[in-house]
Amino acid sequence: MQLYNSATHQKEEFIPHVPGKVSMYTCGPTVYHFAHIGNLRTYMMEDVLEKYLRYAGYDVTRVMNITDVGHLSSDADEGEDKMLKGARREKKTVMEIAKFYTDAFFADCEKLNIKTPDIVQPATGCIDEYIHLIETLIEKDYAYEAGGNIYFDTAKLEKYYIFNDFKEEDLDVGVREGVEADGNKRNKADFVLWFTKSKFDDQELKWPSPWGVGYPGWHIECSGISMKYLGEYLDIHCGGIDNAFPHHTNEIAQSEAYIGHPWCKYWVHVLHLNTTGGKMSKSKGEFLTVSLLEEKGYDPMVYRFFCLQSHYRKSLVFSWENMDNAAVAYNKLIARIAALDPTKGEVDEAAAATLKDGFVKALDNDLNTSLAVTAIYDVLKAKVSDATKLAVLADFDTVLSVGLLDRAAALRDKLAAEKAAAEAAKKAAEEASAEAARAAAAADPFVAEILAAIDARKAAKKEKNFAEADRIRDELAARGVTLIDTPQGTTYKIN
Repeated sequence: MQLYNSATHQKEEFIPHVPGKVSMYTCGPTVYHFAHIGNLRTYMMEDVLEKYLRYAGYDVTRVMNITDVGHLSSDADEGEDKMLKGARREKKTVMEIAKFYTDAFFADCEKLNIKTPDIVQPATGCIDEYIHLIETLIEKDYAYEAGGNIYFDTAKLEKYYIFNDFKEEDLDVGVREGVEADGNKRNKADFVLWFTKSKFDDQELKWPSPWGVGYPGWHIECSGISMKYLGEYLDIHCGGIDNAFPHHTNEIAQSEAYIGHPWCKYWVHVLHLNTTGGKMSKSKGEFLTVSLLEEKGYDPMVYRFFCLQSHYRKSLVFSWENMDNAAVAYNKLIARIAALDPTKGEVDEAAAATLKDGFVKALDNDLNTSLAVTAIYDVLKAKVSDATKLAVLADFDTVLSVGLLDRAAALRDKLAAEKAAAEAAKKAAEEASAEAARAAAAADPFVAEILAAIDARKAAKKEKNFAEADRIRDELAARGVTLIDTPQGTTYKIN
């Protein structure tokens, strides 16, 4: 498997630190508001990566943090805490906000078939780990105290900028929106590991520490949580491209300074979902959530399908027109699968293996989900049994998770029910019409005699009195009436 490594800017063969096992860390949400669908694109692609690693035979342990403290609004140690901002907005406590939006996040993930990671850790649950990590960084002279806060000293590193080759003079104050000068910093790139009571006195969540009562910085959380559950060697670290700097850059700096050796080998970043007006955010334009998609009539699986048709390292433009096109394509695909008969033929294992090969090659090539979706259509076009096609599609969907078999089965059942209802309605109408015609005809004395004779003949045949049945038929024939026996009963024709 080849993965693009953001740290080396090239595709590399994926080789985990421990053969057969994968340690995977993904930055979770800051739970101060609903996740918008741009955030969720990142989690979907991470979900596909995890599921494909499992599909390929790896034993995967995936950890995700929940940021419920310490994430400042500018991402650069300035501005107010996002959790405090959410609490003020809704006049609730920070923990009430965290609980509500954590539950909302995982509800959205369930709708999008995003698997819950093996370990989900709120940041507030690992304070002791952060304090120990910071104490060690101070002992190793990688961190210093200034103005009541603890800062990481980036000047002590041979290389700080991992994902981009910045020059210090390019990082003047004001380059990043919302950044103001912090006179406590020794260097422009230094970042806060621990805030004390000297700053943000209105902060709701605080803990005692060797440096005073305070709370952790955002960046230290992921290092502490990752090393607690996955140890000192991490195989894959994922996140949105906007996390590469400063968040992931700072994670690498503090983690490797702490452990004294390379920490994470592969860095996987998902590019932005943009609107026609630019990068999607919670603060501008229509706040696009999964709930809003549903309100507008879109199945969340249509959004997942839409995202999978593009590569994770390409920016994707969201528009309602694009969603409409994705819905048409998805519904046609489900209809084609629903038309397959599960009872038709047996599974041809050799043919199935050949069809799976194209799917594997697509995902082995830096998780090319667009080509993996194309492999679905290759299966539908293949000259194999319906049973084989359905088995292969079920196999693909363990990774893609776009509800292929579930939605198709539901549509198949719906169409069968509609067909049965239509046939029942037609039969009832025919019976009602026949009964009406019979009643009208019975008003004619001659017709009434014929119908009575038909009933008498039917009774004779039931009693196996075939001589009497033949006599009735011959008597009617003599009067110019021909009886016609059908599987549905006996009718007549007057000559």
